Amino acid sequence: MLGEMVIDGVDVPEDGSAGDLAADLLVRVARGDQRAFAELYDLLSSRVFGLILRVLVNRSQSEEVLQEVFLEIWQSAGRFVPNRGQGRTWILTIAHRRAVDRVRASQSSTDRDVRAGIRDIGVAHDSVAEQVELSIEGDRVVSALGTLPEPQREALVLSYYGGYSQSEIAVLVKAPLGTVKTRMRDGLSRLRNEMGVNV
Repeated sequence: MLGEMVIDGVDVPEDGSAGDLAADLLVRVARGDQRAFAELYDLLSSRVFGLILRVLVNRSQSEEVLQEVFLEIWQSAGRFVPNRGQGRTWILTIAHRRAVDRVRASQSSTDRDVRAGIRDIGVAHDSVAEQVELSIEGDRVVSALGTLPEPQREALVLSYYGGYSQSEIAVLVKAPLGTVKTRMRDGLSRLRNEMGVNV
């Protein structure tokens, strides 16, 4: 039996196969295996919650979204295709999308209330405009990420959405640290080109 190490509160087999383990568990969840679902929750819920909390900031809303994410995983695990990517990346992408959707829904509600005159006139217009800009920019980034090769996309998603360090990513994807750094550098370069950002 493999030993385990802990990376930011997540138990990861020493061979770094958390991504493979997540993929295996997702396949079992797709068949209705409740035990596999519980294992998957134990494996990744703290990482998923951390990502959601970074997007929403509000702890209680983040807890709600975490439950929505795992409900979606339970209901849609059959859509996960193991040979097209890591299970962990697939789950983190769902979590990020759900968190962004919650921000948008909250913003839409605020906009409706403002139009109806329910809220005070003193709404901070600059912060509303800033939130809308961030939301639009987030959509562009998610879309641009979809154009990257899987190894580059996975490294960037794990780093920016998952909060993993480059050395942790190297362990998780079973690749040398230098390879991970190259994937991230090349992926960021392609993202800049895709988004028309000149740096």
